[in-house]
Amino acid sequence: MNPKYAELKNRLMEIYDLTRAGAVLEWDQETMMPPKGGQARAEQLATLAHISHEKFTSPEIGRLLEELRPFEESLPYESDEASLIRVARRDYQKQSPVPAELTAEMTRTGAMAREAWVEAKNRSDFKLFLPHLEKTIELKHRYIDCFGAADNPYDILLDDYERDMTTAEVQQIFEVLKKDLVPLIAAIRARSDAVDDRCLHGYFSTDRQREFCLDVISRFGFNIDSWRLDPTVHPFTTSFAIDDIRITTHYYENFINAAIFGCMHECGHGLYDNGSDSVLERTLLCGGASLAWHESQSRMWENLVGRSRAFWKFFYTKLQAAFPDRFKNVEMETFYRAINKVQPSLIRMEADEATYGLHIILRFELEQEILQGKLHLQDLPEAWNARMKAYLGVDVPDDAHGVLQDTHWAWGSFGYFPTYSLGNIIGAQLWEIILTEIPDLYTQFEHSEFSALREWLREHLYKYGRKFTPPELRQRILGGPIDVGPFIRYLKHKYAEIYGIS
Repeated sequence: MNPKYAELKNRLMEIYDLTRAGAVLEWDQETMMPPKGGQARAEQLATLAHISHEKFTSPEIGRLLEELRPFEESLPYESDEASLIRVARRDYQKQSPVPAELTAEMTRTGAMAREAWVEAKNRSDFKLFLPHLEKTIELKHRYIDCFGAADNPYDILLDDYERDMTTAEVQQIFEVLKKDLVPLIAAIRARSDAVDDRCLHGYFSTDRQREFCLDVISRFGFNIDSWRLDPTVHPFTTSFAIDDIRITTHYYENFINAAIFGCMHECGHGLYDNGSDSVLERTLLCGGASLAWHESQSRMWENLVGRSRAFWKFFYTKLQAAFPDRFKNVEMETFYRAINKVQPSLIRMEADEATYGLHIILRFELEQEILQGKLHLQDLPEAWNARMKAYLGVDVPDDAHGVLQDTHWAWGSFGYFPTYSLGNIIGAQLWEIILTEIPDLYTQFEHSEFSALREWLREHLYKYGRKFTPPELRQRILGGPIDVGPFIRYLKHKYAEIYGIS
């Protein structure tokens, strides 16, 4: 092995270990930590963030990256060595302008804001969260200033989650999406009485929900030796290693959908991380290429798989056995239509596939207005409620069901939300390709067979981790740019059958 490359790799593995240690602390904060541990946890996370940032942006790393250019250029582009050097250089260039002290302060603030958000949501009082959000936005502006002038400051934040994509590109995609979604939703609304979803509401034991969810995701690829499933306030997935995947969900005793589809969603994230080639372990190449590609997997396993009729031809009898009082006398077709009912709703994570995109567009627009100074934070609940009324026609009853429903802003994750809808779109593009290569896929689902899908995704996407940029992956797998067409075709075909619309 090239000695300079060996030195770089060893340094990067040490830094990777530090970041994963921080991830363990964050996971614990979200799942197990007692409430009074928040202040100390914030300091612990800030310390790890400061050390790892200093180590990664050190002159020694910069020197090695420059000295390894000839070695990189001598190797095939797809080689592990060339890919690691290339990805490390890009990350180094993005992180170097940012002081370690600022990185630590953003981490500390996010950890404390998360605890304030939980309390504010429980009390449905935005004012409790407001000072923390103000500090977060102040730090975001300082972060943006590290990079000098930009066509759109939001581009810098978006790039943290979706490399090489601009705000203008997202706006263009979302305009096309909205143009197709609005008339589709209107047509469905005119037939709203065609679907009855009362069977999804009632009493559902959380223990039985967990048991059923574990059965489903175990067939997807969840393995008790390498994965965990735990409850939390706001579901998420994290991985500490290829074979240490942590997924979470939230159980409601009066609504069955949230936990079931939440588990499928988070399992999709976990399958992506778990599918990285083992040679990428403990390197910057391990994990997903971007958040949009990651969300393409969570949304694919949740919706394209989990909300399909074929899926429930196998699993519905199991659901009836788990909850006989609720589903014994409910036909599978009634249940299938219920879980696919389109109706404007308050909560993003519980939204149907058609209206979900409007939830994302709303957040995308508000984030830009906040960063541009067009929207004052104290006015955010009012702006949120007005846009929910305008876009979805719903009245927001309180802050908990409105502006406080998501944890992303508490952690400072501005720029993340657009990737959910981009993931929906990419997932549908992938799906059309997969169906041509595995034409009996739905028949396999009817027999609880998911290995062909999982292995196709591993071979074409998962195993590469971060070796390719999002645009490179789009060209390699999709054959071109992001295209809204397949997603709209999927929705129109599905809802034409369910609602009898053309």
